[in-house]
Amino acid sequence: MLNFSIHTSTEVVFGRNIEEQIGSKLTELGAHRVLVHFGGASARASGLLDRVESSLSAAGLIFVELGGVEPNPKVAMARRGIELCRREGIDCILAVGGGSVIDSAKAIALGAATGRDPWDFASGAAVPDCVLPIATVLTLAASGSETSNSCVLTNEDTHEKRGITSQLNRPRISFLNPENTFSVSKFQTGCGIVDIMMHTLERYLTPQGGETDITDRLAEGLLIAVRDAGRRAIADPNDYEARASLMWAGSVSHNDYTGCGRGRLFPVHKLEHELSAYRDAIAHGAGLSVLFPAWALYEYRQDIPRFAQLANRVFGVEMDFAHPERTAREGILTMKRFFEEIGMPVHMEQLGLHPSDYAALADNTLRTVNGPVKSYTPLDREAILEIYRLAE
Repeated sequence: MLNFSIHTSTEVVFGRNIEEQIGSKLTELGAHRVLVHFGGASARASGLLDRVESSLSAAGLIFVELGGVEPNPKVAMARRGIELCRREGIDCILAVGGGSVIDSAKAIALGAATGRDPWDFASGAAVPDCVLPIATVLTLAASGSETSNSCVLTNEDTHEKRGITSQLNRPRISFLNPENTFSVSKFQTGCGIVDIMMHTLERYLTPQGGETDITDRLAEGLLIAVRDAGRRAIADPNDYEARASLMWAGSVSHNDYTGCGRGRLFPVHKLEHELSAYRDAIAHGAGLSVLFPAWALYEYRQDIPRFAQLANRVFGVEMDFAHPERTAREGILTMKRFFEEIGMPVHMEQLGLHPSDYAALADNTLRTVNGPVKSYTPLDREAILEIYRLAE
């Protein structure tokens, strides 16, 4: 087990009717003027935004709205938010939405507090040293951004998608009501299931780390719970307990608990970021469901015992002790079938990508990470192209 430091400072308020507490909780944080950041019209149409703003008004808080966040949140929106914060004297950011809205809010909070352009942090030109308090009202179980230390931004001008990792990114408080995810579509629910699982799988399947049985069991239990709750939520979108399991799993999967004592490389996420930067219509979870099985088939021989352990413990594949590589491979294919079962794509063409796109995608990936992608083996241009071919 590697040395590790874990910092999970977000207060989570979970359950039905918790929106009533938002105003008083933000007042406790010292908020006076709040930016309410959200996505599209659904936040208003569902009544959620009205409930949130009623709670703010009841607590005597002044608020300003900024809607219009798109999937794969854009740096241009973050810049608009930063200017609005300066103009209105905002001292707290409240994100009402899923991972894209929360990530956009984090970028705004960093830029408004530091006076720097948020792309400076995404490009590595600067390191943030202060932030406005961030709160979230979650509407999609997926990214885990409501408790994580990361956010991802897309630069439309350069077609780059990059992350900002900092403990300052962790929201001060997050409000998680599973009922707010009842209206999420089957496709977006599936995307969320994949993203939640990947945040743990990318911590579990890494060459860095020794014996981590406690962490492994936490990770495996989460994966099993997400698999089972995911099937139920797809079948019945109003299954409160299934939605609750997914919502809590999303937070736990990306707050670092399922990776303690192991290294964190996230090669599949790095590969996927280039797909959704290259073609904005690609949902992050959909890109992951296509790339993960292909990456796993490319790399599993580098760590057959661990891939076989995953196959046996999580997906119920019988262990072939004489030929564990068969168990490992069957586990990958079983997971691929699960992705198909919940309506997720597993082929590049389902994302609108074709062999003629592969070279540009590979080159963009290598440029973004400044060299081969760190994985079990360094993923150079030819390795990335082979993963794309395995995903056809």
